[in-house]
Amino acid sequence: MKIIIIGAGKVGYNLAEDLSKSNHDVIIIDKNYAALSKAEENLEVLCIKGSGVSTNILMEAGVNTADLLIAVTGSDEVNMVCCLTAKKLGVKSTIARIRDHEYAHELLLLKEELELDLIINPEQAAADEIANLLNFSSAINVENFAKGRVKMVEIKATADMPMVGMRLKDIGSKFESSILIGVVIRQDEVIVPNGDFVINEDDRVYLIGQPSNLYNFCKIFGKVPYKVKNVMIVGGGRIAVYLSKLLAEVGMKVKVIEINREKCIQLSELIPEALIINGDGTDEELLRSENIDEMDAFIAVTGMDEENMMAALIAKQNGAKKVISKASRINYISIIKNLGIDSVISPKQITSNQILKYVRGNSVESLYRIIEGQAEITEIVAEPESKILNTKIKKLGLPKDTIIATIVRKNEVVIPHGNDIIKEGDRVIVISKNKNISSLDEVAVVS
Repeated sequence: MKIIIIGAGKVGYNLAEDLSKSNHDVIIIDKNYAALSKAEENLEVLCIKGSGVSTNILMEAGVNTADLLIAVTGSDEVNMVCCLTAKKLGVKSTIARIRDHEYAHELLLLKEELELDLIINPEQAAADEIANLLNFSSAINVENFAKGRVKMVEIKATADMPMVGMRLKDIGSKFESSILIGVVIRQDEVIVPNGDFVINEDDRVYLIGQPSNLYNFCKIFGKVPYKVKNVMIVGGGRIAVYLSKLLAEVGMKVKVIEINREKCIQLSELIPEALIINGDGTDEELLRSENIDEMDAFIAVTGMDEENMMAALIAKQNGAKKVISKASRINYISIIKNLGIDSVISPKQITSNQILKYVRGNSVESLYRIIEGQAEITEIVAEPESKILNTKIKKLGLPKDTIIATIVRKNEVVIPHGNDIIKEGDRVIVISKNKNISSLDEVAVVS
């Protein structure tokens, strides 16, 4: 696929890196020479210096023969104009990053009028992900599949949990819970385990199943989700605005700490349901004065990763129950987790997952990537022409480190065994390691 990316900033660079690794023909356009130089030196992409709004520059990039144009500059308006111009010049599909909350209620109209195929809003997506985490408070990460009928929950195995030291097949037989342990991360190694695999302390375990079954499983193993009532947010940017509105809708009490006084005034108008505090979120005395020890959740989402880490550590040391930090730099994510912070949110990773899902095609409904793509959890719709329909799973010849985790058929959710089959229209959740999957026929070959 020939893909043009307008904007070589952090998001554009990460997208170019992911897409070029998937063997797509990637072209980056940006006016910033330094940003282009970095991409040119480190990635296998073509770089063009200029404005993505310029017809001449777009034609130089071959927009009329391109399959997809992605506009991720710092300006929503520029992104919209780039996509509109590219569509007129013949590009097949366009994706625009539109972040401003003022456009939030007009996205459907904008998508139709500008002929956009996809609109991405990293901050709103990050807010949605944080809200999911707070709804399942004992998890490190939560991802929805099959329109919420199936969830993926990541938990950390601690010494007091009965599963530690047990083989997976013994866990299943002893506790009779209809969930699947699909992935385990052990010291940054991604493992797709078999029945003889033994869970160790500090393993990060990915559970997949229906929400009620996951809740019961976590309850048995001492990871009972608690109800979040009081939330403190540090940083008054777009994520804070979107998240405050989401949390207020479900009755949570929200405090937002922002260091910029003018922004505090704006926030008081945008989110009147939240308490806005003008102050430094890394000031321990301030956090204590605002009863940090009584907070069910503390979320650091400033524009500086270092400030987020510092604020999150202070909150953790002062008794906040669940601590979440935003990371803009991908290489900071593992560092933050190793500091003992409960969860890390990366808007750039969320954006990359959304776009990779779109690029994979219509069959891919959801995509979740683990540790920079070392493993993927993919939801795929079984198309009528698929060669593996109505064949027992044990005869599919699944490659090593690939498992069919769940089959969702109408209102039925199945954790499949060898004699189960896949039917047309099923939503199939596949876990694969070091393999990019776009259709079920890429999963296995019928034996």
